[in-house]
Amino acid sequence: MAATIFAGQLLLEDSGSSCRITPGVVRIVDDYIYEVIEGEIPQHFDIGGADWLIAPGFVDSHLHLPQFEMIGGHGLPLLDWLGELTFPAERRWEDTDFARSMAKRVFGQCLAHGTTSICAYATVHADATAAVLQLAESIGLGGVIGQVLMDRQAPPFLCRRRQQLIDEAATLLDRFPPSCRMAAAVTPRFAITCSPELLAEAGKLGSSRGAIIQTHLAETIPECARVKELFGGQNYVSVYQAAGLITPQTIFGHGIYLAAEDRRQLATGGAMIAHCPTANSFLRSGTMDRAAAIDAAVKLTLGSDIGAGYERSMVRVARAMIEAAARIGESYPTAAQAWHTITAGNADAIGLRDIGRLRVGGSADLLAIAPDVPWLDSPVDPLAMLMFAWDDRWIKSVLLRGHQVV
Repeated sequence: MAATIFAGQLLLEDSGSSCRITPGVVRIVDDYIYEVIEGEIPQHFDIGGADWLIAPGFVDSHLHLPQFEMIGGHGLPLLDWLGELTFPAERRWEDTDFARSMAKRVFGQCLAHGTTSICAYATVHADATAAVLQLAESIGLGGVIGQVLMDRQAPPFLCRRRQQLIDEAATLLDRFPPSCRMAAAVTPRFAITCSPELLAEAGKLGSSRGAIIQTHLAETIPECARVKELFGGQNYVSVYQAAGLITPQTIFGHGIYLAAEDRRQLATGGAMIAHCPTANSFLRSGTMDRAAAIDAAVKLTLGSDIGAGYERSMVRVARAMIEAAARIGESYPTAAQAWHTITAGNADAIGLRDIGRLRVGGSADLLAIAPDVPWLDSPVDPLAMLMFAWDDRWIKSVLLRGHQVV
């Protein structure tokens, strides 16, 4: 058995919502974590040091693969941004070779920033989505990637017949079922670009397969108003409720403009909101009331939402989460809670129980991080100093299933 020993300050789960650090070692054998020992750092090890951080790989619960090369398209509200920038960018995925080549670059960027698992949107193109899923699987990434489903209110070159979309999504689930480390997801873009019939068929498909369902919810006020126009006055959450899309496997991107009753419905159905603070600020969409969602028992995850989001680093996105919550209220997460969100918290949300934690038997998705600041001797919380002084150049080694990829 091939073994590698990592030594340093271990980022460990402290509770169901927080992390702690302690000196120790992690021994990797082949693809898995074979041993986790807390205590003194030994004299001999392969990678690390007394002031290194040894952490699980980061998990991004909401991003758009075809949008990585349009990061920085500033100055447009959401619906204009989609029409002028996003849809033309997604059209390029008609060429499956282009999609595969771009995805390879994107996955390299994710890994370089410590992200080892993703919940991602592809495009409406089934062949491109299949190629990208296969590539992600071969690299060893975890998570889900979904073919985007749209049958209206978008350019003709991106709209498809409802039955074609459902058949293609079902075929992808056959090839990449939920039991896989990298699985297909059922991904209606959002209510505006989906007919009621398509939403309902997507809900049936996701529930029958036990698949992750991804879509968007209440990101902007004009978007919410447009949904009401298209669905006979129904509010956004009720539209998804009627389609059977509010499930424990559903991740709704954003969830900014929600009433108390909306949150109650989401909590009752067990659905999740992927909070995307950098994207919300970039498009000037608003600020999600994180505290109100937690008070209503709505499950939360955290996503970069690239390319409206401009940060590829989940540590910086976590920092933005803290800052966004602090701007609008007195209740905001600690750094220890933010570290948990981008590791075990997001992993649990997408059903990847063998990642996100340094624990025996887990997949060896691991980061070795060498900060160049005196974080252990700081008068502030060491995890807070790391988060707010973060530099991606500190990441010295990234492992996927025990194999060094960065």
